[in-house]
Amino acid sequence: MSSILSHIEKNPQDAQRLIGLGYPELQQLIQNAEQLHDEKQVLLESKKIRIITGGGGRKPKLPIPEQIILTLVYLRHLTTFQLLGIQFDVSESTANNIFNYWLPILRELLPSSLIEQVKKNESDYEILKEVLTDYELIIDSYEQVRERPGDNKEQEKYFSGKAHKHTFKTQIIILPDARDIVDVVAGEPGPKSDITMFRENRDSFAPKQSFKGDLGYLGEDLIDTPIKTPRNGELTTGQKKENKEFSSKRVFVEHRIRSVKIFRVVQDRFRLKPKKYEQVILTICGLVRLRIGALILPTKIDLVAFALS
Repeated sequence: MSSILSHIEKNPQDAQRLIGLGYPELQQLIQNAEQLHDEKQVLLESKKIRIITGGGGRKPKLPIPEQIILTLVYLRHLTTFQLLGIQFDVSESTANNIFNYWLPILRELLPSSLIEQVKKNESDYEILKEVLTDYELIIDSYEQVRERPGDNKEQEKYFSGKAHKHTFKTQIIILPDARDIVDVVAGEPGPKSDITMFRENRDSFAPKQSFKGDLGYLGEDLIDTPIKTPRNGELTTGQKKENKEFSSKRVFVEHRIRSVKIFRVVQDRFRLKPKKYEQVILTICGLVRLRIGALILPTKIDLVAFALS
């Protein structure tokens, strides 16, 4: 058993600091991930034409719980695969392979948002869109530095004048009290404006849905924004007070983004292949939802009623 898993089992209170999940959520995740893994293996076996008896071949170098822990440690701490291999007593390539095997399984298991969780069921999705109109959802976005693309047109597309670096942009929409993540759009080019990103993806919501955002969304009728300071002028005392009250309600989205960014793979320069960016971000949003209790595995209740009750 790896020292990390052994430490977590002896000191469950340290689980969140080490892997980004509380111990009960970790147990829940491992149980469901193992089940999904087994289902995939059964399906894979059913498609094989065997020349040797089933059960042969190489045995995994790590038990499944440790493989999942390895994947979570990478997401939480953004260590190198060489160091991960040393920590878990496997080779660098094995650590890399384990991560790339379990990441899509976690992604499949953990819907990143309330909308994604119900979207496969058209009737539930329509109900959710209608229920959400009772709330003024909070929206914000953030940029993350990525490696410079080799292609010149590609690097121009991702070069952010605001950050003076090549970046990805992610948009997050949450419930007013941050109880849940309602929608996530990840992996857009950093230079794309907040308001353009919103308009390109607003079809996920009912036409009458209202939002609350910062000045980056100024000019969008559906989004309530703070009062902008006039050029060469100042806000009145009343306007400043109004903006302060506005900020106290909008700040919840900043808190939720911060909970996503405790995973260093979201906070630091993104070092994996760019095509994995969306998968990684959405997986982490799913992990955050699991941690804050917005996502229960396995789901055996009315998702919409639970999330908005």
